Amino acid sequence: MKKYIYLLLIGAFGLFAFKAEDYFEISKNLDIFAEVYKEVNTTYVDEVKPGQLIRSAIDGMLKSLDPYTNFYSEAQAEDYRYQVTGTYAGIGSTIRTIGDYVYIESPVENFPAHKAGLLPGDKILTVDGEEMKGKKSSEVTEYLKGKAGTSFELTIERMGEGKLSKSITRENIKIKNVPYQGIIEDDIGYIKLTSFTPNAGKEVRDAVINLKSKGAKNMVLDLRNNGGGLLHEAINIVNVFVPRGETIVITKGKFKEDNRTYKTLNSPVDVDIPLIILINGNSASASEIVSGALQDLDRALLVGRNSFGKGLVQTTKRLTYNTSMKITTAKYYIPSGRLIQRLDYGNKVNGRAIAVADSSKRTFKTRNGRAVTDGEGIQPDAQVDMPKYSEVAQALLRNNHIFQFANEYRSKNAKAAEPMQFNLPESVYDTFKTYLTDKEYAYTTRTEKDIEDLAAQAKKDNYYDLLSTEINKLNTAMANTKKNDLLNHKEELKEILEYEIIKRYYFERGKIEISFDDDEDWTKVKELLSDNAKYNTLLGK
Repeated sequence: MKKYIYLLLIGAFGLFAFKAEDYFEISKNLDIFAEVYKEVNTTYVDEVKPGQLIRSAIDGMLKSLDPYTNFYSEAQAEDYRYQVTGTYAGIGSTIRTIGDYVYIESPVENFPAHKAGLLPGDKILTVDGEEMKGKKSSEVTEYLKGKAGTSFELTIERMGEGKLSKSITRENIKIKNVPYQGIIEDDIGYIKLTSFTPNAGKEVRDAVINLKSKGAKNMVLDLRNNGGGLLHEAINIVNVFVPRGETIVITKGKFKEDNRTYKTLNSPVDVDIPLIILINGNSASASEIVSGALQDLDRALLVGRNSFGKGLVQTTKRLTYNTSMKITTAKYYIPSGRLIQRLDYGNKVNGRAIAVADSSKRTFKTRNGRAVTDGEGIQPDAQVDMPKYSEVAQALLRNNHIFQFANEYRSKNAKAAEPMQFNLPESVYDTFKTYLTDKEYAYTTRTEKDIEDLAAQAKKDNYYDLLSTEINKLNTAMANTKKNDLLNHKEELKEILEYEIIKRYYFERGKIEISFDDDEDWTKVKELLSDNAKYNTLLGK
């Protein structure tokens, strides 16, 4: 057993690639691992599964590195393929769990779920006659996925219509990298980019050409909540706006083949059109290459919030038995020379990576001489601080009351105005308040927490008896104030309701278009694009 495990691991890791001075240390620890594995497998009091033991060991080893180095078993091949290509076989819809059931969240237009007439809010009862009650969303997903061309019967429950049966044929689902493009207002072309799977560069290029043909004189590329993807697609997207031959990324790794310089290879679409990139804390990896490179080259202004800060490059390695792994092999540097990696995985404290120390951060210059800093993601040129949801809004969302009210609204209203014209009537908001009268959505405000802390501290300091009357008055006043939260936060709650309702009629387009009127980032975009002097000043011209 020990010899077999030893040889297996030697083959898997390829000792020929190790430094000579490391050979003994590696051999010793593989020998120890084989001994531990053998003892657990043969003498542990309960029955163990050898495959699970090894998988736990692999996962534990990789977890000590960084979150992006992962092992994929043969059974996980489909999940990994989706990460890389954006393609899977299924029905084309997101889902969510409420109580004991999984619900349709948002079907993608022109894919099986949409073709079958499924709507957000449909409760999934059975798949091919098998009850879905009590199953996790991951389990239901496995029932919905399958080989393209295969069919199944889906039983749902829809508010206002009762139980419905749907026959659905699975297809290969390839979600567009650009799910939306349009001229919103003031000749501003808007492109929403959600991923960097194959053809992302072509989709952006085509969108820019299309929007220009329709009269767009300014361009906005929205990378908010885009977690990245393929490096070469990021280069292709930058190339849409900058000339051929520009250096966009330099990667540096342990081996010579990992040290590469990536330049734009094609003719651009437009190197002059005013351009703004939207980013936030969930814009990562390839999104940061695009936004960072366009900032370093002074080709675009960035609006929003600091990006995620992932400056690491992963490479796919094919392993035996149809397994594979994604492993970090290099770090990337954008045109100014900065590395935007925020966390230092090489120096962990109590097993957790820490942020790059301020003393280690360096200042670089963009092409026009603007100062930019490494080690903290990409910083926007125009910072927009987004307000957080109120406690009452968070409680309503957490308890799915807004989602369920939108289902009720859809059951009683077959049509809705176009997203940009849709405004929730006061009468509907009043109905919403009535809907909530028998619903549970308890929440604690920050003020209530502060009062609790005050009472606790007063007790510790032996002042509570003196202050108890005043503390009770504060609690009473706070309780009375909370009764009016649905009124005090009406505008915020109406915006959330509009978003949830409109996607039941217009799907992805609806979600995007309904958001423009209350999007603080979009307000800043319009401000900058309407003031050429300010736009050029921020670019360092």
